[in-house]
Amino acid sequence: MGTKLFSVCYESNDTLCANSWKKLKPTLCSLFSNSQTGYCLNSTSVSTTMPRFLNEPIISFHLSKLSTQPKPPFKISFRDRIPCYFTQTRYFSSENPNAQNGIPISSPLETSNPIDAGSSIRKPISLWPGMYHSPVTNALWEARSSIFEKPADSLDGTSHSELITKTPSKSRTSILYNFSSDYILREQYRNPWNEVRMGKLVEDLDALAGTISYKHCCNEDGTTRPLLLVTASVDRMVLKKPIRVDADLKIVGAVTWVGRSSMEIQLEVIQSTEGTSDPSDSLALMANFTFVARDSNTGKSAPVNQISPETLQEKLLWEEAEERNKTRKKKRTENKKDTESENRYMERLDALLAEGRVFCDMPALADRDSILIQDTCHQNSLICQPQQRNIHGRIFGGFLMRKAFELAFSNAYAFAGAAPRFVEVDHVDFFKPVDVGNFLRLKSCILYTELEDPAKPLINVEVVAHVTRPELRSSEVSNKFYLTFTVRPEAMRDGLRIRNVVPATEEEARRVLERMDAENSQIAKS
Repeated sequence: MGTKLFSVCYESNDTLCANSWKKLKPTLCSLFSNSQTGYCLNSTSVSTTMPRFLNEPIISFHLSKLSTQPKPPFKISFRDRIPCYFTQTRYFSSENPNAQNGIPISSPLETSNPIDAGSSIRKPISLWPGMYHSPVTNALWEARSSIFEKPADSLDGTSHSELITKTPSKSRTSILYNFSSDYILREQYRNPWNEVRMGKLVEDLDALAGTISYKHCCNEDGTTRPLLLVTASVDRMVLKKPIRVDADLKIVGAVTWVGRSSMEIQLEVIQSTEGTSDPSDSLALMANFTFVARDSNTGKSAPVNQISPETLQEKLLWEEAEERNKTRKKKRTENKKDTESENRYMERLDALLAEGRVFCDMPALADRDSILIQDTCHQNSLICQPQQRNIHGRIFGGFLMRKAFELAFSNAYAFAGAAPRFVEVDHVDFFKPVDVGNFLRLKSCILYTELEDPAKPLINVEVVAHVTRPELRSSEVSNKFYLTFTVRPEAMRDGLRIRNVVPATEEEARRVLERMDAENSQIAKS
């Protein structure tokens, strides 16, 4: 006689499991007492003692095979895990008594409690655009879902046309990473050197900025007009101190400035420092994201809710953002260089190309401590999958930033011969949207190095993202990323030497000068 062992798994408590079994047992008895099945129900059990990795009770029942054949000399046991799901409603209001079972977040129109970055790991939900992204982006999209729950036909004409003025506190949102106590979450963000994976953190920053922009564009009744909100640019991000993976981390952000169809969101990454109570010592990174609104029907720019700063700090942030916006506009409309500046520029260009010409014309005499830009290149290609899309069906900007960061990190690692350490990412512009199914090529190179400080050499990496459409024989640049790394001090103490990088063509030299000038401009402002 053979034996089959079946298991029915319930995501519920023990009482619900027992009650459900009372209803299930008569059906099983009737089903398996039928001689046509060839089985009979001969024993049952309800188990509430589970292995640590299972968080649901198990109902087991044994079936005996009815057979006239001789008893085999051995037994074959099967264990089939059959999930039975019960519909659950997830609440985002802090007044919900069951909030501790879900993500502790309030209505999008209120200042929320910190979003638990680990909650979506243990209780994933079927919320499009899918579960591909990090635990934090899952939690953020779950929080956004309340904005989209109300059907579009329930909105009246007034909701579509009228704009309101909101304070920054209405959009303020925070994420809490319980790294110190949540081992599963910590493993999601740990790199091989027991530090935080900065690429995943950058991806989370973009997702949080998107959530904040949606909260700002919501009306008081929780509805939102049919807008497409997309990342337009990211200002320079400088890592002020190393981020540990074994200490709790918090990201806080809000809308700080609004134009007609654009808005700026400032995010702060905070991690307390041992031995100090000064709040300024807790700031690890600051980022400014610019989002633009497009009408989902026409694709043209659409007006967004205005902002009214209340506190002195909010007014100061608004003034700083206004100044940044004016600088960007001035740069776009800037006239060409005058003749004197152009002459100085050509002299710098020739000086940069001098060593490159030696490499090309007399390679045996080239400086052994230098290397050509073209010899530092790495690239990566991928097909953009549906699981990587955002809520508008296009590729999530944070995903592109993470892939660019990881390629730049790998390039710096191969160049330096030691694990690099992230320093900053410069201003990022999103030129072209990336769609599902696009063939994306990421090309990376070491653009130049800064060796003035032997203890902390700087490695400047360029990553260019190309959207390639083989059917159309076309390739367009969608993004350019500029990241700076250094190497760990212990590697330098062990005698590591970083090589100088030189351009071989005028086009490469122009790219180097452009980045150097942009870097010097940022330093002058700070």
